[in-house]
Amino acid sequence: MLQKYKRSAFIIIFNLILTLSIHAQEYKTSMGLRAGLPVGITIKHFMNREYAVEGILATRWGGFILSGLFEREYWTGEYPGFNWYWGGGIHLGIWEAGYNPRLKPKYADPVFGIDGIIGLEYTFEYLPLNLSVDLLPSINLVGTTGWGGINGALSVRYVF
Repeated sequence: MLQKYKRSAFIIIFNLILTLSIHAQEYKTSMGLRAGLPVGITIKHFMNREYAVEGILATRWGGFILSGLFEREYWTGEYPGFNWYWGGGIHLGIWEAGYNPRLKPKYADPVFGIDGIIGLEYTFEYLPLNLSVDLLPSINLVGTTGWGGINGALSVRYVF
């Protein structure tokens, strides 16, 4: 019986969110959680309607990475609150590297490199909430050099 009420409450809340978010708001700054690779926190700030900067502090491979990105935003006119973006930037961090016979079996390896980003974003109008999904390819230039992979994540941010 309790499951039936939980399911009904979920459906009602979900429908309210959908009906309240017909038109999206523009925002200046948002901050939230990033779930994926790498996982961490993200803050995004618009300099104007077309350009934004994003910072990501994330953890991965037993260490952390700090990324700074410059992004170009493309707002769609047909779907308010929905846009796509691309850009690039740099990352700096330290993580646990593999075995090296001359060093300890596990050692800290500082890394520095370049990043690209491409993603989709939706901002709700009547909720201070922003959702985005992105791909974040990276190349390490210092430390464990080479292709860092194509990372991706879902971000949920509070808009203020």
